[in-house]
Amino acid sequence: MTRRSFIQKSGALALAGSSTLLAPAVHAQSDTVRWRCASSFPKSVDTLYGTAELIARRVGQITGGKFQISVHPAGEIVPPLQVLDAVEKGTIECNHTAPYYYIGKDPAWAFGTCIPFGFNTRQYNAWWIHGDGEKIFNEFARQFGVINFLAGNTGTQMAGWFKKEIKTVDDLKGLKFRTGGMGGQVLTKLGVVTQQLPAGEIYSALEKGTIDAAEFTVPYDDEKLGLNKIAKYYYYPGWNEGSAVLAFQVNAKAWDALPESYKMAIQAATAEANTWMQAKYDALNPNALRRLVQGGAILRAYPQSVMDACFKANQELLEETSAKSPAFKRILSQMRPFQRDQQAWFRVAEASYDTFMSRQKL
Repeated sequence: MTRRSFIQKSGALALAGSSTLLAPAVHAQSDTVRWRCASSFPKSVDTLYGTAELIARRVGQITGGKFQISVHPAGEIVPPLQVLDAVEKGTIECNHTAPYYYIGKDPAWAFGTCIPFGFNTRQYNAWWIHGDGEKIFNEFARQFGVINFLAGNTGTQMAGWFKKEIKTVDDLKGLKFRTGGMGGQVLTKLGVVTQQLPAGEIYSALEKGTIDAAEFTVPYDDEKLGLNKIAKYYYYPGWNEGSAVLAFQVNAKAWDALPESYKMAIQAATAEANTWMQAKYDALNPNALRRLVQGGAILRAYPQSVMDACFKANQELLEETSAKSPAFKRILSQMRPFQRDQQAWFRVAEASYDTFMSRQKL
């Protein structure tokens, strides 16, 4: 498939390929623009997958059905961890994914989801929208022929499910652990054997003993995946994902060829999705966590010594990664001052209020 394809009134495929000057005329004459969106997630994790469906539905509604996006679950047309490649090549026009899945291409992709001990959700949104985060990250993403839109956030995640207790840093050594992004690289420094698996493969890997522990997202999704049936110790907090951003990624040439009104439809739909996902998880997680604990899950906080060791290892990793990747260094250098200011502000109002209220009985 070419990077830009549109459906004419006759239903025949009109290729914009050889002459970009034809693109406006094609749009003017076309009844419908059709795109395909590949998700990195199966339908079983309905909030993650459902966010892409929301975007597609809202784009269609805003454009009166003129701009249609079909959403495809992980593996249907593209393997779950290859959806960025498909958009980059123009095989499909868009995807819904976690950009940190692609740190093997360049570690700077981590900033599209999170880095360990990074922002919380509100801080990330502030950086992206008002702190030039969108500008600096998309300058990087366009080098891959892709434009990145915020399209959801899980909030702070859980640290994961373990078959045995984690009492000291030594308990991490040799542990086979499913995790994503740079958090896995931090744990590798502490002796953990990490691997990145798509959602649909985590349960079987845990059941077969291919891995000893796994983290995915939050209680609602973890319950759906049934991870509590295999490992009973449920640890928090997910320092590796203080917020976990999901992205709607669009092929840059396909984007540039769209009429302005269609671009605005995507911008509006992804902005709504970004709020919708976080709100849904916040609504669903309390009862999901309660059910998990009632079902036998043993809730544990990471020991302070483990948190401290992870933080130290992460500081080392950030320095090492900055030395290897100019793009990573540039984004981190731009982001850190903003994060320091956010921490100072949140300590004054947000953190003190949340700490007080968490101790009260309503």
